[in-house]
Parts: sequence; structure tokens; C-alpha cells
Amino acid sequence: MDLRVLCLALMLMPSVQAADVPVEAASGSAAADPHLDPERAQRGYTGAAVCAECHQAEFDLWKGSDHDHAMTEATPETVLGDFDDAEIEAHGVKSRFFRRDEAFFVQTDGPDGELRDYPIRYTFGWFPLQQYLIEFPGGRLQALGLAWDARPPEQGGQRWFHLYPDADPDAPMDHDNPLHWTAADQTWNYQCADCHSTDLQKRYDAEQQVYDTRYAEINVACEACHGPGARHVEWAKAKAAGDNAESAAATDAAGRGLLVDLKDRDGGVWQINPETGKPARSVTRSPQGGPHVQTETCARCHSRRGRIQDELTPGEPLHEGFRLALLDPALYFPDGQIKDEVFVHGSFIQSRMYHQGVVCIDCHEPHSLKLHADGNAVCARCHTATRYDSPEHHHHPAGSTGAACVACHMPQRYYMVVDERADHSLRVPRPDLSLKLGTPNACNACHQDKDAAWAVNAVETWYPDPAYRGPHFGEALHAADTNAADATARLLALAADPQQPAIARASALARLRDHPDPTALMTVRRLLADPQALVRAKAVRVLDLADLQTRVELAWPLLSDPALTVRLEAARVLAPVMRQGIGGELAERLSAALEAYAIAEMVNADRPEAHLNLGLLAFEAGEPVMAEQAYRNALSLDRRFTPARVNLADLYRALGRESEAEAELMAGLAAEPVTLSERADLHYALGLAQVRSQRLDAAVEALARAAELSPQNNRYAYVYAVALDSADRTPEAVSVLEAARERFPSDRDILIALIQYNAKLERADAAERWLEILRVQAPGDPVLMQLEGQIEPLRDPGQTRTPPGG
Repeated sequence: MDLRVLCLALMLMPSVQAADVPVEAASGSAAADPHLDPERAQRGYTGAAVCAECHQAEFDLWKGSDHDHAMTEATPETVLGDFDDAEIEAHGVKSRFFRRDEAFFVQTDGPDGELRDYPIRYTFGWFPLQQYLIEFPGGRLQALGLAWDARPPEQGGQRWFHLYPDADPDAPMDHDNPLHWTAADQTWNYQCADCHSTDLQKRYDAEQQVYDTRYAEINVACEACHGPGARHVEWAKAKAAGDNAESAAATDAAGRGLLVDLKDRDGGVWQINPETGKPARSVTRSPQGGPHVQTETCARCHSRRGRIQDELTPGEPLHEGFRLALLDPALYFPDGQIKDEVFVHGSFIQSRMYHQGVVCIDCHEPHSLKLHADGNAVCARCHTATRYDSPEHHHHPAGSTGAACVACHMPQRYYMVVDERADHSLRVPRPDLSLKLGTPNACNACHQDKDAAWAVNAVETWYPDPAYRGPHFGEALHAADTNAADATARLLALAADPQQPAIARASALARLRDHPDPTALMTVRRLLADPQALVRAKAVRVLDLADLQTRVELAWPLLSDPALTVRLEAARVLAPVMRQGIGGELAERLSAALEAYAIAEMVNADRPEAHLNLGLLAFEAGEPVMAEQAYRNALSLDRRFTPARVNLADLYRALGRESEAEAELMAGLAAEPVTLSERADLHYALGLAQVRSQRLDAAVEALARAAELSPQNNRYAYVYAVALDSADRTPEAVSVLEAARERFPSDRDILIALIQYNAKLERADAAERWLEILRVQAPGDPVLMQLEGQIEPLRDPGQTRTPPGG
């Protein structure tokens, strides 16, 4: 098998990390920026000052913007925080900010918990907060967990604050916490750098575990969006000298073509349709080309995503360099509203505006980043103020908070404590979904003394037309998240609906993995040719549930898909083919695809997740030694990385090395601290291992602990009950299931187990009651007949039953 890159990636055994001692400031004078790429000119980067020679107006707008201030060297002109012996106490640590020899310092707790003096090397961000970066050995920069609130005093600003003020009492914010400022999750080189500088090259050496990170410019300058400008500058000079004999129009087009052109050049403008009173563009924007280049250029940073290419081509589609995060329950509410930090793009592509052709610069000036107008006036550039900016529309007093367009259509949430960010899904308030799904709504965000039912009544009174209160994709996603009996059918319907946002359809496919159904393959087969790359990629991923022959039939053509994200998924699901001993051209093609997958993962070789994915790939490809090495690599980066520990134990189980599997899980439990959910995962895996070794009493104890530590995990409760039943403790199993049923009323497996175990205990009435609930929830469920057969012998001979559906 020729998997050269994969082998290299997997066999790179990280060495012991250098001691986490800060890099001391040599003197008060700032040294030359060590991260500035000395070869930036060879890479074609000229710098913003050169751009300003011809584009002064754009440069002036950019100067002083958040992009300009995205990262700077720490100087008296750029540091906003109070370093005049200011102190703050947070999480039991008293930190002090001071100056020494014109340099800026903080005295705070380091990676060993001891107080040390750390020199501030860079500022990070500007408003509404500013962070500070500190140098560590191995080329690392760490983002300090204490930040400066740059807002004015009347807004609560001009103070130091901790970015994680509400630490979990079970995981205190000390030096052992993964969110502590010295931990890997706060490392600038991976976590922040490529969105705060121009032409960021991470340059991580996986073997030595060191960085040599460089950038062409320290901040987000012209070439971060438009690409390297050297050839454009050459063209401009040649044109100015009259050396180009082409026509003026052709010359201009050629010159623009040397950079990513983010302007609309079709002459179109937004105007009001006189018949509908709604905005429409005079020239319909093409769904491909310019508009998508612009939004996806912004999306490279303004989205929650994972990078899959080291070298990015300016202007290429997002899916060629990144995997976009979907509507995962940890990131979004079921209806797509923002929950965690998702940075706009994943929200915006849900919106009707996006699908009608609205792009970022319709609202934002692209160089200053400011809105084109203040308040409601920015919306009134396209939406008639007399129709929408009036009490007849918003039903609030003019000038009040509730009269603001963003209050209803772009509700805001705070991130990083003080940073208020708007939800860019531009949605109509849906308090009715709050009742159905438990999601927030704009009405109750302001009227917190009222409930959702009150808000529903108000909206229905103001807007009797229910056009915007119809079915919503969030209902299907919520059904899956609550394990509803009809979840699979709802997910398939959503995935197959081309009228729904691609990100919602892809999210439905992602959830199908937890709701397998033989009928799903019919829908998935069609979606492998969907126009949307997001949908195709997740459709390929569902093929994990198919047999190998079906995978080959359906996924093999997608090794040539135009989207890198799709090609990588196809390679992954086809990895087991390597076990079949194929040869010739087929083997070479699949080997090349797997190498591409390995390269994509090694972009993030400084993260344990990348090595976990390589281990999973190696296991599927029939390479257990390489899989073991990859899991070990992940644990060398983070000994507390539970997914690698659990998968390593599972690998040992598959190899018949049960004692080593159990030892790994015990080691994971000893690797303090781990979160409660991670500890639950370890106890769960340990319980399964003990079941396999026929130590049922110990298994029940471990599974009980897993269910206790992760009460939100319906599967853990269910498996714990199954173990109790296997240990002849069925009454206890029923009690566990009844408690779980309260938390997960739609869970089919829990409901079926309640029927079966009550029948086993000859509790006919209870079994019948639960069966009736299943009949109502899933009248067509094929398991109904089987359960009827189990209950039938328990019934009183004179008792009649209601047939399913009758």
C-alpha cells in the first residue's frame, strides 16, 4: 500500500515539549518583529503602504479600522489597557499590570500556577476589548485570559476583566484548566493568528512541536482579502508608462484580474419594486461568481470553520480551504439562532437576504467596516422607511429600543463578556418556535417579564397572516436532538428540500448518522449530486452506514468532485477498501486520495483532533500499528484528550488486547483534570469493556457513573438500564428508564425498553400504557407488532385492545 504522506504523518512522534518559561524582554526597546516574513516579497506581497500610492481613499478608510488594529506590536500608541500598576483579582489570582523600561508587563499565574512577570509582546484587537499576547518557547504566543474593556466608562468599560468569569466549580480556572491562558486552546498560532494577520503561515514542526509562524503584514491589510499585489503593481506601473498596447478597457480588466475583485461591476443597484413595495436588484446577481467570491472571502475569517489547506488561493470557494461548522447543538439553537461564537457567515447563509443576492458590502463599507448608515437608516437604504420604520410595522414607540430593526431581526448576544454581536440570519421573530423547541426569541429577549405564549399572542395579533409562521427546519433538527420517533423521516425530508438553506440540509444529514434507517440511502444517493457542496459532503459522510460495495459504487466518483471537502469525505469513507488488497490504477487513485486527506489533517498537526482523525483513518484502512501511533501522538499533545484515549482502548479491544484497553481507560480517568462529560465518556467505555470481560457488577457501577455524570446523554441512561437488566436487576432498570423518559420524552429506545422490561416483570398495565404511547408517537413503527406479541400473553383473557392506529 502506497500511503507515503499518511505514513509520515502518523509516524511523526512529537518530542517532549520545551519548558513553559516566558521569553524575557531583553530591553525596553522593541526588537525587530520576529514573525514578519522576510520572504514576503518573493511571495508577491507588497504591503498596504504600496497599495496606498494609488488607492489612497480606500487606505484612509481602512486606517484605524478593526482590521488595521487586528494585531499590533505593543507600544504606548497601541496599548489601551491601564499598565500603571493596575491590579485585578480573578479566580483566586491577583494579577498586576505595570511598565518596566518602557515595556509592558503583567504579573500573573503561569503554566505551573506560580506568579511570574510576563512581557507583553503584541496587542490583539481594539474594540470593544483588547487582548494581549505573550511569547513562550517553541515559537508560541499565548493570549492572556485577562483583557481590557475598551468601552467608555458609561458603558461599563475602561477596566480589566477575565474572559472566563464563570468558571465551572468542577473545573476551576487554574493552570490545569484547558481554558487557562497558557494552555493549547489559547495558543495564538493555531487559534487566532490566521484571521488577524495577512498571509499567515503557521509553519508548525510536528516532530519537534515548535512553531516558526510568519506573516506578510501583522494586521488584516489589503492583500489579506485581495491577494498578493506584486503583479498588479507591475501592471499599474506598465500602464502608467504607456507600455501596454491593449485597449483601455481590456487593460483595466487585465489589471483587475491580477487581484481578487470584490466589487460588483454589473451596474446593478437595489431599488423598490413598485408593485410589491419590496426591494429588488436592478440586475439579478448570479448565484456563482462575484457575489459568492465576496461573501466567501469574508467568510474565511467571519465563520466558525476548520482549515484544511496550508496554501490558500485568493478568491477560491470556501470549501477549497475550510470545513464550515454546521448547525451543531453546541453552536446554534435548533432553529439556527446563534448560541456559541459562530462569526456571522453560518448565520447569514440561512437568511432570505443571502438567497436574494444581498452581500456583505450592501450593509458594510468594506474598508472601514462601518455600516453605510446609522441605526435603521442602513436598512432603509433598501427597505422603504415609511413602510418598515413605522409603528404600524414594528408596533413600538418611534425611537424606542423595540423600534430598532436589529432588535427584532438581528438579536444580539454577548461573547467574550463585553462583545455584543448580532445574529446575521436576519429572521422574523418566532416565539411560536420557543414554545415548540425551547429556542429564544427577540420578543422575550426584551420583555423578560413575559412568557413565550404572551409573545405568540402579540405576534399573531399584529400579523394575522401566518405566512412567516409555517414549518421550520428547526423542528426536524430538534426532533433529532431529542431522539423523537419520527426524527429520521423529518431529517430526510429536510435534507432533500432544495428550498431550505444548504447549511440546514447538511446539518440534517450530519444528524442522520445517529438515526440510521435503511430507507435513508435512497435520499442520500440523490444528494450526492446536489448543487451545494455542503450537502454533498455530508451526504458522503452518511455512507459510513452503508456496506463497502455500496460505498464504492456511490463514493468512488466523488473522488473527482470539484469541492475539496467532498473529495476528502469520499476518501475517508473509502478507506476500508484498502483492506481488500486492490492494486493497479484503483489502488493508486485511492492512495492519492488518502494522502490528500492526511495532508488536510496535518494542516492542524498541532492539535490532538488531527491525529485522532488520522488514527481513525488508519484503523479503517487496516493499519492498526499506524492507528495506535496516531492516537499516541494525540495524547502526547494532550494527555487529557479523551476521544483519543477512548479510541485507543477500542483499538486494543478490536485486537483482543482487553487488559490494555481497560488500562488506557483507567489512565484517562487518572489524567486530571478532565471535564465531567469526558469523565462520563471514559466511565461509559470502561463499563462496556467490563461487560465484554464478563465483570457485570463492575460494568454496572461504571455505567451508572457515566449516566450520573452526563444526565443529558440519553444513550448512557439507556445502556445503564440494559446492564441492570442483564444483571437481573430489572426493577432498577425500569426506574432508571422512567427517570430518563422524563428527560427524553421522545426517545424511542427508552420507550421500547420500558415496554419490554415491564412485560418481563409481568406488569401488564404498565407495559400496555407505554405501548399506547409508542402507538401515538410512531403509529407506523414496525416494532409495534413484535411488542404486541410480548404483551399478549400477559393480558386478561377478557381484555380487548385497541389495534394500532384504531
